[in-house]
Amino acid sequence: MDVFSKEKRSDVMSKIRGRGNKDTELTLVQIFKEFHITGWRRNQKVIGKPDFTFWKQRVVVFVDGCFWHCCPLHSTLPKTNKEFWENKLAKNKERDEYVTNLLGNKGWKVLRIWEHDLNDHFLIAQIVIKELEK
Repeated sequence: MDVFSKEKRSDVMSKIRGRGNKDTELTLVQIFKEFHITGWRRNQKVIGKPDFTFWKQRVVVFVDGCFWHCCPLHSTLPKTNKEFWENKLAKNKERDEYVTNLLGNKGWKVLRIWEHDLNDHFLIAQIVIKELEK
């Protein structure tokens, strides 16, 4: 049973935004600054709306939230309205795969970083730097 009424849950969920999330995108900005990773842009008009775009290297970075993108380690379905959430999250996964393949076919390198991996700043910086140097 949900702790909120249907109206309150709707209100709470409507406040979740796809951009500027402190736990994901802004943490990666902090990592980029901490390790002097430059050349990135945000909110660029690229297929799939990547969180970060490195135009020169043709690399895009998506930071995938564990809940919204069905992290194999942390994803759980809400107990209420199960059918809705199964469909919603399955479509998110399908869209992620579609966008990754489409960008790859157009010559972009696609990095997808799980929200929970952002805790290890050094590891994330090394992955991004390695991809940029290819």
